[in-house]
Amino acid sequence: MMAFFPPIPLIRRNHILRQLRACGAVSQETAKTLTEAGVVNPDAFRKITERLIKTGVIRRTPDGRYYIG
Repeated sequence: MMAFFPPIPLIRRNHILRQLRACGAVSQETAKTLTEAGVVNPDAFRKITERLIKTGVIRRTPDGRYYIG
């Protein structure tokens, strides 16, 4: 029997996107920090956040806020 490992990167990605959408962070003017957006453990899984930025799924403002790109 194989062990089941939840797809943590996918769960995290969806959580970040859901929270940014829910708080209306859809432009540079409405951008929020991950804490303001309600992301659980905003400093955890930094590589996932960086990958979302690198692929253009989300964008980061110079002052460290995020919005859906």
